[in-house]
Amino acid sequence: MNALSAVALTSSETHVPVVAPTEADGIFGLLWLIIALPLLGATVLLLLGNRRTKDYGHWIGLATITGSFVLSLVMFLQLLGRDEGDRQVTKHLWTWIESGRLDIGMDLLYDPLSALFLLLITGVGALIHLYSVGYMEHDPRRSRFFAYLNLFVAAMLMLVLAENYVGLFLGWEGVGLASYLLIGFWQHKPSAAAAAKKAFVINRVGDMGLGLAIFLMFATFGTTSFSGVSELAGGATETTLNWIGVLLLVGACGKSAQVPLQAWLLDAMEGPTPVSALIHAATMVTAGVYLVTRSNFIFELAPAAQTAVVIVATVTILWGAIIGCAKDDIKKALAGSTMSQIGYMMLGAGLGVAGYAFAIFHLLTHGFFKANMFLGAGSVMHAMDDDVDMRHYGALNKMLPVTFLTFAMGYLAIIGFPPFSGFWSKDKIIEVALIENPVVGVCALIGAGVTGFYMTRLMLMTYFTQKRWEKDVHPHESPKVMTIPLIVLAALSVLGGLMLAGNWIVDWLSPVVGHAEHHEPPIPVIVITLITMATVAAGVALAWFLVGKQQVPRVAPTDVSFATRAARADLYGDAINDALVVVPGKATVNALVAADRSVVDGAFTGGSTILTGTGELLRKLQTGYVRSYALSILAGAVILVLVLVAVNL
Repeated sequence: MNALSAVALTSSETHVPVVAPTEADGIFGLLWLIIALPLLGATVLLLLGNRRTKDYGHWIGLATITGSFVLSLVMFLQLLGRDEGDRQVTKHLWTWIESGRLDIGMDLLYDPLSALFLLLITGVGALIHLYSVGYMEHDPRRSRFFAYLNLFVAAMLMLVLAENYVGLFLGWEGVGLASYLLIGFWQHKPSAAAAAKKAFVINRVGDMGLGLAIFLMFATFGTTSFSGVSELAGGATETTLNWIGVLLLVGACGKSAQVPLQAWLLDAMEGPTPVSALIHAATMVTAGVYLVTRSNFIFELAPAAQTAVVIVATVTILWGAIIGCAKDDIKKALAGSTMSQIGYMMLGAGLGVAGYAFAIFHLLTHGFFKANMFLGAGSVMHAMDDDVDMRHYGALNKMLPVTFLTFAMGYLAIIGFPPFSGFWSKDKIIEVALIENPVVGVCALIGAGVTGFYMTRLMLMTYFTQKRWEKDVHPHESPKVMTIPLIVLAALSVLGGLMLAGNWIVDWLSPVVGHAEHHEPPIPVIVITLITMATVAAGVALAWFLVGKQQVPRVAPTDVSFATRAARADLYGDAINDALVVVPGKATVNALVAADRSVVDGAFTGGSTILTGTGELLRKLQTGYVRSYALSILAGAVILVLVLVAVNL
């Protein structure tokens, strides 16, 4: 047995209980309204158009998402007061598909896992909507932008509230559509239009994996509901479960930008900055982590698929971190960071029952501090005339005091500085990884050190070092409508670690993901913590030595190492896709087109040519002269006589 296989087998020993949900009543009967409010906002704004809603459309968008947040918070408090065994409720809306033994309802599931996601999506989403009021103030299509934001939120809410995989797929595809519209919102820019198309196409590859997994589930279990598949999973063969798990992982890789379907994420930074904060920090890219965690009853019985999750996550942690080290575009540096941090969440989910809760814990804290930093980057861009190049920044800490302080809270959280939220969430994943498999744990530890490097580099190039502004740029702090969300998110970045107090989040999620057996680490936890902090400190110190103490050039140097060139080129992700998919795909298409023209079309055109030629030959016999016809009859008669004589002889 290899080391990585041991990860899956160790975590699958703990059984995840099947808890029968109860029918929603009271306030939970309004679950549908959480989705309906932003969907209504999107519908109204799209139907009325920008011209009619230019003065108030943004407030409609903000009001609907705020209403969903209030409902989500009230329901969370209600669920919090219930017993552990009574924290899963369902709401049947209508029968969606009924054909033979296929019976799929438009059903919603509210449990501890979806409750946390609702708070994240609607809470952080409302803050991003508020920020967008100021950020998109001068955009002539601001109402349409808010309509797309509402549409995205509604689709994401459908994804996490669905009680079956088909309903989840509906939200999954809705998220893909809305992200396409938002990434390409400024479609007058060719780069934005290309980025939107790239994200859409790559996500379709992942969606095929999810679709095939759902087909295989129905063929195997006769149902697509979470409770039904969970109850029947134990009766399926390990091979079938492994195939389902791998196909689910393909879907997760597409949405969560995990290797090998990661190439779209950095290009997606062409969208407006609030889009980056909402889609690429707090919500859409976490959909894959949600899918794997929600499908824990599959992965716990599919060791090969669980091992695949661990491998993909480990590679992505390092892949994204290395990319983040060489980017001068502030949003792309944060995007590389997002890729890496989602890798930590996937790693936690891949480690099974021991890591599910910590994967979700880091998902929540990451949503706080990364949304904070993306919005902070937007505030910097707002101050620097939309310049995204950090080589044109420097010495902004005093010019943008609120943005700097709030961004610093996110920075300390992501590098894992105690007691900020990332220290509690990411370090727990590293700890579990070291317990389950030292090789994977060391890779995660290295990723933490690289995180310390690239995030410190970003901080130094943006807020410290020498001033490198353009002559006509005059940095200024953003208006309050943009800074208030930064302050709230910064506070959450600091206080998010409280969710681990008394192991609260582990106990809260146990009805969904099960209880993990406690395993003592090979070395004391305090030693693991000190090693992690020392690794991060080494990354911070290296960044200070290479960037903080040096003169930062305004133009990126070209005489650099191969590693730097590779990181600038996203580790040649696009080149790999071209070599493995695009070029062979084009060659296959060209070969099929040539075969179609020569074989299929040739069968018709060739037959026509033969008939035409034969007709031409026969036409020469029809001269119209009687003597020619008489000669032909005579020749035929002579030939016939000769044949008869030859036969009689």
